[in-house]
Amino acid sequence: MPFVHIELIKGRTPEQLTAMMKDVTEVVHKDTGAPKEHIHVLIRELGEHSYGNNGEWRA
Repeated sequence: MPFVHIELIKGRTPEQLTAMMKDVTEVVHKDTGAPKEHIHVLIRELGEHSYGNNGEWRA
């Protein structure tokens, strides 16, 4: 049962996120043979002050 975790900066539309989830599911299914109904894709959107780079907050 594959779990795929994706972290992105906020700013994509629901349609873009849905398309990405479908595409990722297809690739995992193709490459592993796992049934699509057993593939889980978790998308976490990062907002302001949720991560830093070079000692500074990024958004």
